[in-house]
Amino acid sequence: MTYQLVLVRETFTTALVKNLIVVMVWLILGYVNGSLVVIFLRHQTFYEDPRYILFNQSINDGIQLTITVILFVLNYTFYKINVTFCCFFILVVVFTTRITPVNLASMAIDRYIAICEPLRHPQICTVRRTYIVIGWMWFICVAPDITDLFLTLATESLSFFHESVLCIRPNVFKDPILAFKRQVFDIIYFSCVFLTLVFTYLRVLFAARALSTDKMSAQRARNTILIHGVQMAMCMLSYISASVEIILQLIFPGRISEIKYAHYLIVYILPRFLSPMVYGVRDEKFRFKYLKMYLVSNRCRVNLQTVAPLKTPQAEPGHSHTV
Repeated sequence: MTYQLVLVRETFTTALVKNLIVVMVWLILGYVNGSLVVIFLRHQTFYEDPRYILFNQSINDGIQLTITVILFVLNYTFYKINVTFCCFFILVVVFTTRITPVNLASMAIDRYIAICEPLRHPQICTVRRTYIVIGWMWFICVAPDITDLFLTLATESLSFFHESVLCIRPNVFKDPILAFKRQVFDIIYFSCVFLTLVFTYLRVLFAARALSTDKMSAQRARNTILIHGVQMAMCMLSYISASVEIILQLIFPGRISEIKYAHYLIVYILPRFLSPMVYGVRDEKFRFKYLKMYLVSNRCRVNLQTVAPLKTPQAEPGHSHTV
């Protein structure tokens, strides 16, 4: 089955407003995520906690968001870009998008072990094992999609990579086998992640009811896993977006641009708000001890730079400067 994407030119004002909204959200999220990563890198204690090591994978969200914003602006500005650059951008977006739910599942497992197996947690969730898990996560998320590039290199002529296209995945990786393979892997990945989140949430829920002590900690872990589930559900929208867009375009035939823009905000932007909320705002250790210290130090630095008066040279008493 083939389809044709009709490119509809929008008014300058509409395009400008959409791009400004996207760029402003990117700047806000970039500052928030960047601040959290800087705090992580400055304090040795976070290097020894698997939970925060996994959270530092949020730098992946920053990369994903940056590349998608670049593509969004380029598609509005130039409409078509070189296939070689487009391949690079699309692969980075695919890798970073696919790994997000897998990382959420790893975080949920860590919280499950911390609550349900508290005595064994330090032995099971070590720093070394955490880095091994991160390495495996990247491997299983990169390996299936990097084959798209190899197959395209083998089947397309060299001149194809010098052409300019609207930078979306079907325009670059055009073989129908790749689309089918992508659907199969999407089902496998996100079925496993979904079952993992349901299992860990139910186990933590039952543990919270059974524990007579530290119920507050169990409740926080349960809420954290629940937020991970919401975030994962929003990320999963990208894997049914093609079908949803077709249905919406049939219902609203003159709103193709608005549908795609809403899909971009909901699938690629909004889920990136949740990780900083879980590990920046809700986390007591991070919020009270480190985040406030970081914000206060930055505010004091700004105040010193703006309030400190400029020193001007003054004449010493008894000395005349007239000639």
